Amino acid sequence: MPFEPDKSQPVEESSDEPSRAGRSDSAEVSVESVPKRIRQSTTSPHRGNTPQASPPRFVSVEELMDTAKGVTNMALAHEIVVNGGFQLKPVELPQGSLEKTVLDIVHKAFWDCLEAQFSEDPPVYGHAIILLGEIKEALLSFLLPGHARLRNQINEVLDLQLIKQEAENGALDIPKLANFTIGMMGTLCAPARDEEVRKLREIKEPVPLFKAIFSVLDLMKIDMANFAISSIRPHLMQQSVEYERKKFQDFVEKQPDSLDLVTSWLQESADDLAKDSAAVSSSSPCPISVLNHAYVKLLTWDHERKLFPETVVMDQIRFQEMKLEVTQLTLLGTLLLIIQNSIPPSVSGHTAFMDRMKSLTRLLLEGVGTPAVRTEDALATVSEKVCAELSSYLGQVGATPFTPEREESLKGQIRSASSPSNQIYPLIASRIQNFLLGYLSVANQRSAPVLPGGLTQIQKELEEMAVKFVRLVNYNKMVFSPYYDSVLSKILNKQEVQP
Repeated sequence: MPFEPDKSQPVEESSDEPSRAGRSDSAEVSVESVPKRIRQSTTSPHRGNTPQASPPRFVSVEELMDTAKGVTNMALAHEIVVNGGFQLKPVELPQGSLEKTVLDIVHKAFWDCLEAQFSEDPPVYGHAIILLGEIKEALLSFLLPGHARLRNQINEVLDLQLIKQEAENGALDIPKLANFTIGMMGTLCAPARDEEVRKLREIKEPVPLFKAIFSVLDLMKIDMANFAISSIRPHLMQQSVEYERKKFQDFVEKQPDSLDLVTSWLQESADDLAKDSAAVSSSSPCPISVLNHAYVKLLTWDHERKLFPETVVMDQIRFQEMKLEVTQLTLLGTLLLIIQNSIPPSVSGHTAFMDRMKSLTRLLLEGVGTPAVRTEDALATVSEKVCAELSSYLGQVGATPFTPEREESLKGQIRSASSPSNQIYPLIASRIQNFLLGYLSVANQRSAPVLPGGLTQIQKELEEMAVKFVRLVNYNKMVFSPYYDSVLSKILNKQEVQP
Protein backbone atom coordinates (compact mmCIF):
# COMPACT_ATOMS: atom_id res chain seq x y z
CA MET A 1 0.00 0.00 0.00
CA PRO A 2 1.22 3.55 -0.67
CA PHE A 3 0.73 4.82 2.79
CA GLU A 4 0.93 3.66 6.40
CA PRO A 5 -2.08 2.16 8.17
CA ASP A 6 -3.95 4.85 10.09
CA LYS A 7 -3.42 4.04 13.74
CA SER A 8 -6.08 6.51 14.78
CA GLN A 9 -8.78 4.72 12.78
CA PRO A 10 -10.83 3.37 15.71
CA VAL A 11 -11.24 6.90 17.06
CA GLU A 12 -11.91 8.33 13.62
CA GLU A 13 -14.68 5.90 12.88
CA SER A 14 -16.50 6.96 16.02
CA SER A 15 -16.86 10.54 14.75
CA ASP A 16 -19.40 12.06 12.40
CA GLU A 17 -17.76 15.51 12.24
CA PRO A 18 -15.90 16.81 9.16
CA SER A 19 -12.20 17.45 9.58
CA ARG A 20 -12.56 21.17 8.79
CA ALA A 21 -13.87 21.62 12.31
CA GLY A 22 -10.84 19.89 13.82
CA ARG A 23 -8.80 22.95 14.60
CA SER A 24 -6.64 22.97 17.74
CA ASP A 25 -3.52 24.65 19.05
CA SER A 26 -3.09 22.29 21.99
CA ALA A 27 0.06 20.31 22.68
CA GLU A 28 0.10 17.02 20.85
CA VAL A 29 0.61 13.51 22.18
CA SER A 30 2.16 11.03 19.78
CA VAL A 31 0.18 7.98 18.80
CA GLU A 32 3.27 5.97 19.68
CA SER A 33 3.39 7.40 23.20
CA VAL A 34 -0.17 6.50 24.12
CA PRO A 35 0.39 2.78 24.87
CA LYS A 36 3.51 3.57 26.87
CA ARG A 37 1.68 6.22 28.90
CA ILE A 38 -1.19 3.79 29.50
CA ARG A 39 1.18 1.12 30.77
CA GLN A 40 2.78 3.64 33.11
CA SER A 41 -0.52 4.99 34.35
CA THR A 42 -2.32 1.78 35.22
CA THR A 43 -0.38 0.60 38.23
CA SER A 44 -2.44 -1.88 40.20
CA PRO A 45 -3.73 -0.54 43.51
CA HIS A 46 -3.19 -3.97 45.07
CA ARG A 47 0.60 -3.45 45.29
CA GLY A 48 1.36 -6.92 46.44
CA ASN A 49 -1.40 -7.19 49.03
CA THR A 50 -3.52 -9.67 47.11
CA PRO A 51 -4.67 -12.54 49.38
CA GLN A 52 -2.89 -15.80 48.70
CA ALA A 53 -5.56 -18.17 49.99
CA SER A 54 -6.89 -19.16 46.58
CA PRO A 55 -4.65 -21.22 44.30
CA PRO A 56 -3.82 -19.75 40.89
CA ARG A 57 -6.03 -20.81 38.00
CA PHE A 58 -5.22 -21.05 34.34
CA VAL A 59 -6.79 -18.48 32.04
CA SER A 60 -7.26 -18.60 28.30
CA VAL A 61 -5.56 -16.30 25.82
CA GLU A 62 -8.98 -14.83 25.05
CA GLU A 63 -9.52 -13.91 28.72
CA LEU A 64 -6.11 -12.27 28.89
CA MET A 65 -6.79 -10.29 25.72
CA ASP A 66 -10.20 -9.16 26.96
CA THR A 67 -8.72 -8.06 30.28
CA ALA A 68 -5.86 -6.20 28.61
CA LYS A 69 -8.29 -4.51 26.25
CA GLY A 70 -10.52 -3.44 29.14
CA VAL A 71 -7.63 -1.94 31.10
CA THR A 72 -6.25 -0.22 28.00
CA ASN A 73 -9.62 1.25 27.05
CA MET A 74 -10.19 2.55 30.60
CA ALA A 75 -6.73 4.09 30.73
CA LEU A 76 -7.12 5.64 27.28
CA ALA A 77 -10.49 7.12 28.23
CA HIS A 78 -8.92 8.42 31.47
CA GLU A 79 -6.08 9.99 29.49
CA ILE A 80 -8.48 11.77 27.12
CA VAL A 81 -10.62 13.10 29.97
CA VAL A 82 -7.89 14.45 32.27
CA ASN A 83 -5.49 15.64 29.56
CA GLY A 84 -7.10 18.62 27.87
CA GLY A 85 -4.23 18.74 25.36
CA PHE A 86 -4.46 15.05 24.39
CA GLN A 87 -4.08 14.74 20.62
CA LEU A 88 -2.84 12.31 18.03
CA LYS A 89 -0.15 13.08 15.51
CA PRO A 90 1.52 11.10 12.74
CA VAL A 91 4.15 8.64 13.87
CA GLU A 92 7.63 9.11 12.48
CA LEU A 93 9.59 5.88 12.45
CA PRO A 94 13.23 6.19 13.55
CA GLN A 95 15.73 6.53 10.74
CA GLY A 96 17.59 3.30 10.19
CA SER A 97 15.00 1.16 12.00
CA LEU A 98 14.02 -2.16 10.43
CA GLU A 99 10.35 -1.14 10.19
CA LYS A 100 11.15 2.11 8.37
CA THR A 101 13.60 0.37 6.04
CA VAL A 102 11.05 -2.27 5.05
CA LEU A 103 8.32 0.35 4.67
CA ASP A 104 10.53 2.53 2.45
CA ILE A 105 11.37 -0.45 0.24
CA VAL A 106 7.72 -1.43 -0.16
CA HIS A 107 6.63 2.15 -0.90
CA LYS A 108 9.43 2.68 -3.42
CA ALA A 109 8.52 -0.55 -5.20
CA PHE A 110 4.87 0.52 -5.42
CA TRP A 111 5.61 4.01 -6.76
CA ASP A 112 8.23 2.69 -9.18
CA CYS A 113 5.64 0.24 -10.52
CA LEU A 114 3.10 3.07 -10.89
CA GLU A 115 5.70 5.17 -12.74
CA ALA A 116 6.44 2.27 -15.06
CA GLN A 117 2.73 1.75 -15.80
CA PHE A 118 2.25 5.44 -16.67
CA SER A 119 5.34 5.27 -18.96
CA GLU A 120 3.98 2.42 -21.09
CA ASP A 121 2.43 3.12 -24.48
CA PRO A 122 -0.48 3.12 -24.08
CA PRO A 123 -0.40 3.82 -20.30
CA VAL A 124 -1.59 1.11 -17.92
CA TYR A 125 -3.85 2.32 -15.11
CA GLY A 126 -4.19 -0.75 -12.87
CA HIS A 127 -2.39 0.72 -9.86
CA ALA A 128 -3.84 4.18 -10.46
CA ILE A 129 -7.40 2.82 -10.26
CA ILE A 130 -6.58 1.15 -6.92
CA LEU A 131 -5.34 4.50 -5.62
CA LEU A 132 -8.45 6.31 -6.85
CA GLY A 133 -10.57 3.77 -4.99
CA GLU A 134 -8.68 4.48 -1.76
CA ILE A 135 -8.98 8.22 -2.32
CA LYS A 136 -12.73 7.82 -2.79
CA GLU A 137 -13.06 5.87 0.48
CA ALA A 138 -11.03 8.50 2.34
CA LEU A 139 -13.14 11.39 1.03
CA LEU A 140 -16.39 9.61 1.88
CA SER A 141 -15.15 8.96 5.42
CA PHE A 142 -14.92 12.71 6.05
CA LEU A 143 -18.61 13.33 5.29
CA LEU A 144 -21.58 13.74 7.60
CA PRO A 145 -24.69 11.64 6.89
CA GLY A 146 -26.44 14.82 5.76
CA HIS A 147 -23.83 15.69 3.13
CA ALA A 148 -25.86 14.11 0.34
CA ARG A 149 -24.75 16.51 -2.40
CA LEU A 150 -21.03 16.01 -1.71
CA ARG A 151 -21.53 12.27 -1.42
CA ASN A 152 -23.27 12.16 -4.81
CA GLN A 153 -20.49 14.22 -6.38
CA ILE A 154 -17.78 11.88 -5.08
CA ASN A 155 -19.67 8.76 -6.16
CA GLU A 156 -20.37 10.24 -9.58
CA VAL A 157 -16.87 11.51 -10.41
CA LEU A 158 -14.97 8.65 -8.75
CA ASP A 159 -17.18 5.90 -10.17
CA LEU A 160 -14.67 3.06 -10.36
CA GLN A 161 -16.65 1.06 -12.92
CA LEU A 162 -16.77 4.05 -15.23
CA ILE A 163 -13.10 4.80 -14.58
CA LYS A 164 -12.16 1.24 -15.54
CA GLN A 165 -14.14 1.52 -18.77
CA GLU A 166 -12.47 4.84 -19.61
CA ALA A 167 -9.05 3.29 -18.92
CA GLU A 168 -9.79 0.36 -21.21
CA ASN A 169 -10.84 2.75 -23.98
CA GLY A 170 -7.88 5.08 -23.53
CA ALA A 171 -10.12 7.94 -22.41
CA LEU A 172 -9.13 8.22 -18.73
CA ASP A 173 -8.39 11.83 -17.72
CA ILE A 174 -6.10 11.61 -14.67
CA PRO A 175 -5.56 15.41 -14.35
CA LYS A 176 -9.34 15.95 -14.27
CA LEU A 177 -9.79 13.38 -11.49
CA ALA A 178 -6.85 14.84 -9.58
CA ASN A 179 -8.30 18.36 -9.79
CA PHE A 180 -11.65 17.12 -8.50
CA THR A 181 -9.93 15.30 -5.64
CA ILE A 182 -7.90 18.36 -4.65
CA GLY A 183 -11.00 20.56 -4.77
CA MET A 184 -12.94 18.15 -2.56
CA MET A 185 -10.01 17.96 -0.12
CA GLY A 186 -10.01 21.76 0.08
CA THR A 187 -13.70 21.68 0.97
CA LEU A 188 -13.31 19.04 3.68
CA CYS A 189 -9.93 19.79 5.22
CA ALA A 190 -9.24 21.70 8.43
CA PRO A 191 -8.13 25.33 7.93
CA ALA A 192 -4.63 24.34 8.99
CA ARG A 193 -4.35 22.17 5.86
CA ASP A 194 -5.42 24.84 3.33
CA GLU A 195 -1.85 25.69 2.37
CA GLU A 196 -0.87 22.04 1.93
CA VAL A 197 -3.91 21.44 -0.29
CA ARG A 198 -3.08 24.55 -2.33
CA LYS A 199 0.43 23.26 -3.01
CA LEU A 200 -1.05 20.09 -4.51
CA ARG A 201 -2.21 22.14 -7.52
CA GLU A 202 1.40 23.04 -8.27
CA ILE A 203 2.38 19.39 -8.84
CA LYS A 204 1.96 18.35 -12.49
CA GLU A 205 3.59 14.91 -12.64
CA PRO A 206 1.04 12.15 -11.76
CA VAL A 207 3.19 9.98 -9.48
CA PRO A 208 4.47 12.81 -7.22
CA LEU A 209 0.91 14.18 -7.19
CA PHE A 210 -0.58 10.89 -6.02
CA LYS A 211 2.08 10.63 -3.30
CA ALA A 212 1.38 14.16 -2.09
CA ILE A 213 -2.40 13.61 -2.11
CA PHE A 214 -2.07 10.56 0.13
CA SER A 215 0.26 12.43 2.45
CA VAL A 216 -2.31 15.21 2.96
CA LEU A 217 -5.16 12.70 3.28
CA ASP A 218 -3.27 11.03 6.14
CA LEU A 219 -3.01 14.39 7.91
CA MET A 220 -6.73 14.98 7.37
CA LYS A 221 -7.47 11.64 9.02
CA ILE A 222 -5.46 12.71 12.06
CA ASP A 223 -7.39 16.00 12.11
CA MET A 224 -10.65 14.06 12.01
CA ALA A 225 -9.54 11.82 14.86
CA ASN A 226 -8.46 14.77 17.00
CA PHE A 227 -11.75 16.56 16.43
CA ALA A 228 -13.54 13.34 17.40
CA ILE A 229 -11.54 13.26 20.64
CA SER A 230 -12.45 16.85 21.52
CA SER A 231 -16.09 16.15 20.65
CA ILE A 232 -16.48 13.00 22.72
CA ARG A 233 -14.58 14.31 25.78
CA PRO A 234 -17.69 15.77 27.54
CA HIS A 235 -19.73 12.64 26.84
CA LEU A 236 -16.85 10.37 27.77
CA MET A 237 -16.30 12.05 31.13
CA GLN A 238 -19.52 10.92 32.80
CA GLN A 239 -19.22 7.38 31.44
CA SER A 240 -15.59 7.20 32.50
CA VAL A 241 -16.43 8.46 36.01
CA GLU A 242 -19.08 5.80 36.47
CA TYR A 243 -16.90 3.06 34.99
CA GLU A 244 -13.82 3.86 37.10
CA ARG A 245 -15.93 4.15 40.26
CA LYS A 246 -17.51 0.76 39.58
CA LYS A 247 -14.13 -0.87 39.01
CA PHE A 248 -12.77 0.66 42.20
CA GLN A 249 -15.83 -0.51 44.14
CA ASP A 250 -15.12 -4.04 42.94
CA PHE A 251 -11.61 -3.66 44.32
CA VAL A 252 -12.89 -2.26 47.64
CA GLU A 253 -15.25 -5.17 48.11
CA LYS A 254 -12.43 -7.67 47.58
CA GLN A 255 -9.86 -5.87 49.75
CA PRO A 256 -10.95 -5.09 53.35
CA ASP A 257 -8.04 -2.68 53.85
CA SER A 258 -8.35 -1.06 50.43
CA LEU A 259 -8.65 2.50 51.77
CA ASP A 260 -5.87 2.40 54.36
CA LEU A 261 -3.50 4.55 52.33
CA VAL A 262 -6.25 7.04 51.50
CA THR A 263 -7.14 7.26 55.17
CA SER A 264 -3.52 7.92 56.18
CA TRP A 265 -3.16 10.52 53.42
CA LEU A 266 -6.29 12.44 54.45
CA GLN A 267 -5.54 12.05 58.18
CA GLU A 268 -2.13 13.63 57.66
CA SER A 269 -3.72 16.53 55.78
CA ALA A 270 -6.40 17.00 58.47
CA ASP A 271 -3.72 17.01 61.20
CA ASP A 272 -1.75 19.69 59.34
CA LEU A 273 -4.79 21.92 59.02
CA ALA A 274 -5.84 21.27 62.63
CA LYS A 275 -2.46 22.56 63.82
CA ASP A 276 -2.83 25.66 61.67
CA SER A 277 -6.36 26.21 62.96
CA ALA A 278 -5.20 25.87 66.56
CA ALA A 279 -2.39 28.34 65.95
CA VAL A 280 -4.82 31.03 64.77
CA SER A 281 -7.70 29.99 67.08
CA SER A 282 -10.01 29.33 64.15
CA SER A 283 -12.64 26.63 63.69
CA SER A 284 -11.91 23.09 62.58
CA PRO A 285 -11.11 22.65 58.89
CA CYS A 286 -13.92 21.70 56.52
CA PRO A 287 -13.79 18.51 54.38
CA ILE A 288 -13.11 20.31 51.10
CA SER A 289 -10.18 22.20 52.64
CA VAL A 290 -8.67 18.94 53.92
CA LEU A 291 -9.09 17.27 50.55
CA ASN A 292 -7.60 20.19 48.59
CA HIS A 293 -4.68 20.35 51.01
CA ALA A 294 -4.15 16.61 50.54
CA TYR A 295 -4.00 16.96 46.76
CA VAL A 296 -1.39 19.71 46.98
CA LYS A 297 0.68 17.46 49.28
CA LEU A 298 0.90 14.99 46.38
CA LEU A 299 3.15 17.52 44.63
CA THR A 300 5.76 17.03 47.35
CA TRP A 301 5.18 13.30 47.83
CA ASP A 302 8.15 11.06 48.56
CA HIS A 303 7.38 8.42 45.94
CA GLU A 304 10.35 6.26 46.89
CA ARG A 305 9.42 5.88 50.56
CA LYS A 306 5.64 6.27 50.71
CA LEU A 307 3.00 4.27 48.87
CA PHE A 308 0.62 6.34 46.82
CA PRO A 309 -3.05 6.58 47.96
CA GLU A 310 -5.23 3.98 46.26
CA THR A 311 -7.59 6.47 44.65
CA VAL A 312 -4.87 8.38 42.78
CA VAL A 313 -2.63 5.49 41.82
CA MET A 314 -3.70 5.60 38.15
CA ASP A 315 -2.35 9.16 38.00
CA GLN A 316 0.82 8.56 39.99
CA ILE A 317 3.05 9.17 36.97
CA ARG A 318 1.16 12.36 36.18
CA PHE A 319 1.53 13.67 39.75
CA GLN A 320 5.24 12.81 39.66
CA GLU A 321 5.58 14.87 36.48
CA MET A 322 3.78 17.78 38.15
CA LYS A 323 5.99 17.45 41.22
CA LEU A 324 9.03 17.77 38.95
CA GLU A 325 7.47 20.80 37.27
CA VAL A 326 6.75 22.44 40.64
CA THR A 327 10.33 21.79 41.76
CA GLN A 328 11.75 23.45 38.67
CA LEU A 329 9.32 26.38 38.86
CA THR A 330 10.18 26.92 42.53
CA LEU A 331 13.87 26.96 41.71
CA LEU A 332 13.29 29.23 38.71
CA GLY A 333 11.28 31.70 40.79
CA THR A 334 13.94 31.65 43.51
CA LEU A 335 16.78 32.32 41.08
CA LEU A 336 14.96 35.13 39.27
CA LEU A 337 14.22 36.81 42.60
CA ILE A 338 17.88 36.48 43.63
CA ILE A 339 19.04 37.94 40.32
CA GLN A 340 16.51 40.77 40.46
CA ASN A 341 17.52 41.73 44.00
CA SER A 342 21.24 41.59 43.20
CA ILE A 343 21.39 43.86 40.17
CA PRO A 344 20.79 47.63 39.89
CA PRO A 345 17.12 48.68 39.52
CA SER A 346 18.00 50.34 36.23
CA VAL A 347 18.91 46.90 34.86
CA SER A 348 16.25 44.77 36.57
CA GLY A 349 13.64 47.14 35.16
CA HIS A 350 14.60 46.18 31.61
CA THR A 351 12.01 43.60 30.56
CA ALA A 352 14.10 42.25 27.68
CA PHE A 353 17.05 41.52 29.97
CA MET A 354 14.96 39.79 32.63
CA ASP A 355 13.20 37.75 29.93
CA ARG A 356 16.63 36.71 28.69
CA MET A 357 17.61 35.69 32.21
CA LYS A 358 14.41 33.71 32.59
CA SER A 359 14.83 31.84 29.29
CA LEU A 360 18.48 31.06 29.98
CA THR A 361 17.85 29.93 33.57
CA ARG A 362 14.85 27.79 32.65
CA LEU A 363 16.84 26.07 29.92
CA LEU A 364 19.70 25.29 32.29
CA LEU A 365 17.29 23.88 34.91
CA GLU A 366 15.89 21.22 32.56
CA GLY A 367 16.23 17.81 34.16
CA VAL A 368 16.69 19.15 37.69
CA GLY A 369 14.85 16.87 40.09
CA THR A 370 15.63 13.74 38.08
CA PRO A 371 18.43 11.24 38.80
CA ALA A 372 20.20 12.32 35.61
CA VAL A 373 20.85 15.91 36.74
CA ARG A 374 22.38 16.97 40.05
CA THR A 375 20.85 20.21 41.34
CA GLU A 376 24.23 21.43 42.56
CA ASP A 377 25.79 21.00 39.11
CA ALA A 378 22.91 22.78 37.39
CA LEU A 379 23.06 25.72 39.81
CA ALA A 380 26.82 26.01 39.34
CA THR A 381 26.29 26.28 35.59
CA VAL A 382 23.51 28.83 36.07
CA SER A 383 25.75 30.97 38.28
CA GLU A 384 28.50 31.13 35.65
CA LYS A 385 26.16 31.78 32.71
CA VAL A 386 24.10 34.42 34.51
CA CYS A 387 27.15 36.36 35.65
CA ALA A 388 28.63 36.23 32.14
CA GLU A 389 25.39 37.52 30.62
CA LEU A 390 25.08 40.22 33.28
CA SER A 391 28.65 41.40 32.74
CA SER A 392 28.08 41.61 28.99
CA TYR A 393 24.81 43.50 29.39
CA LEU A 394 26.22 46.02 31.88
CA GLY A 395 28.96 46.78 29.37
CA GLN A 396 26.44 47.25 26.54
CA VAL A 397 24.30 49.77 28.44
CA GLY A 398 27.27 51.61 29.95
CA ALA A 399 26.41 50.67 33.54
CA THR A 400 28.95 50.23 36.31
CA PRO A 401 30.34 46.68 36.10
CA PHE A 402 30.16 44.31 39.04
CA THR A 403 33.19 44.13 41.26
CA PRO A 404 34.71 40.66 41.67
CA GLU A 405 33.32 40.59 45.21
CA ARG A 406 29.74 41.35 44.11
CA GLU A 407 29.96 38.83 41.27
CA GLU A 408 31.24 36.12 43.61
CA SER A 409 28.47 36.96 46.08
CA LEU A 410 25.81 36.55 43.36
CA LYS A 411 27.33 33.25 42.27
CA GLY A 412 27.26 32.01 45.85
CA GLN A 413 23.60 32.96 46.27
CA ILE A 414 22.69 31.13 43.06
CA ARG A 415 24.67 28.01 43.97
CA SER A 416 22.98 27.84 47.38
CA ALA A 417 19.46 28.54 46.08
CA SER A 418 18.15 25.10 47.02
CA SER A 419 20.07 24.63 50.26
CA PRO A 420 18.18 24.35 53.58
CA SER A 421 19.73 27.61 54.75
CA ASN A 422 18.24 29.57 51.84
CA GLN A 423 15.20 31.55 52.98
CA ILE A 424 13.86 32.47 49.53
CA TYR A 425 13.33 28.91 48.24
CA PRO A 426 10.87 27.77 50.98
CA LEU A 427 9.07 31.13 50.70
CA ILE A 428 8.54 30.66 46.95
CA ALA A 429 7.55 27.01 47.49
CA SER A 430 4.96 27.99 50.10
CA ARG A 431 3.50 30.71 47.89
CA ILE A 432 3.23 28.32 44.93
CA GLN A 433 1.34 25.83 47.10
CA ASN A 434 -0.99 28.58 48.32
CA PHE A 435 -1.59 29.65 44.73
CA LEU A 436 -2.52 26.09 43.73
CA LEU A 437 -4.81 25.81 46.76
CA GLY A 438 -6.43 29.05 45.67
CA TYR A 439 -6.92 27.69 42.17
CA LEU A 440 -8.63 24.60 43.58
CA SER A 441 -10.88 26.77 45.72
CA VAL A 442 -12.08 28.90 42.77
CA ALA A 443 -12.07 26.06 40.24
CA ASN A 444 -15.81 26.42 39.59
CA GLN A 445 -15.71 30.22 39.45
CA ARG A 446 -14.68 32.57 36.68
CA SER A 447 -12.19 34.57 38.75
CA ALA A 448 -8.59 33.47 39.19
CA PRO A 449 -6.87 33.61 42.59
CA VAL A 450 -4.63 36.53 43.43
CA LEU A 451 -1.01 35.84 42.52
CA PRO A 452 1.20 35.93 45.63
CA GLY A 453 4.12 38.34 45.65
CA GLY A 454 7.38 37.20 44.14
CA LEU A 455 5.75 34.95 41.51
CA THR A 456 5.11 37.54 38.80
CA GLN A 457 7.98 36.40 36.60
CA ILE A 458 6.74 32.79 36.54
CA GLN A 459 3.02 33.65 36.40
CA LYS A 460 2.41 32.25 32.90
CA GLU A 461 4.08 28.91 33.61
CA LEU A 462 2.42 28.65 37.01
CA GLU A 463 -1.07 29.29 35.64
CA GLU A 464 -0.58 26.72 32.87
CA MET A 465 0.44 24.10 35.41
CA ALA A 466 -2.43 25.08 37.73
CA VAL A 467 -4.96 24.46 34.97
CA LYS A 468 -3.62 20.93 34.40
CA PHE A 469 -3.49 20.26 38.12
CA VAL A 470 -7.07 21.42 38.76
CA ARG A 471 -8.43 19.42 35.82
CA LEU A 472 -6.81 16.27 37.15
CA VAL A 473 -7.93 16.88 40.74
CA ASN A 474 -11.53 17.70 39.81
CA TYR A 475 -11.85 14.54 37.76
CA ASN A 476 -10.44 12.47 40.61
CA LYS A 477 -12.93 14.11 42.98
CA MET A 478 -15.81 13.18 40.68
CA VAL A 479 -14.77 9.54 40.59
CA PHE A 480 -13.94 9.01 44.25
CA SER A 481 -16.06 11.58 46.13
CA PRO A 482 -18.18 8.91 47.91
CA TYR A 483 -15.03 7.35 49.39
CA TYR A 484 -13.50 10.69 50.34
CA ASP A 485 -16.73 11.80 52.03
CA SER A 486 -16.86 8.61 54.08
CA VAL A 487 -13.23 8.76 55.22
CA LEU A 488 -13.26 12.50 55.94
CA SER A 489 -16.47 12.21 57.93
CA LYS A 490 -14.83 9.74 60.29
CA ILE A 491 -11.61 11.75 60.58
CA LEU A 492 -13.25 15.10 61.26
CA ASN A 493 -15.82 13.65 63.67
CA LYS A 494 -12.99 12.11 65.65
CA GLN A 495 -11.19 15.46 65.81
CA GLU A 496 -14.31 17.20 67.08
CA VAL A 497 -14.79 14.83 69.99
CA GLN A 498 -11.14 15.01 71.04
CA PRO A 499 -10.43 17.45 73.91
